[in-house]
Amino acid sequence: MNLQYITDTKGRKSAVQLPLKDWEQIQKDLEELDRLRNKKLFMAELAEAIEEMKLIMEGKKQARNAEDFINEL
Repeated sequence: MNLQYITDTKGRKSAVQLPLKDWEQIQKDLEELDRLRNKKLFMAELAEAIEEMKLIMEGKKQARNAEDFINEL
């Protein structure tokens, strides 16, 4: 990556400039990271829901009514 730093009059770095292709790749990588985070969160919540259903089916937990479920969202 070919970075160029912009400095103030005292030589302190204040910004960075990089080629557009590098920036576009960073953007793609961030989108993919966000997609993976969302997938991981979804899978964790799904596993939690499945566990809750097992407990309900075993009679160890009481099912919620639809109104309570919707209000939780």
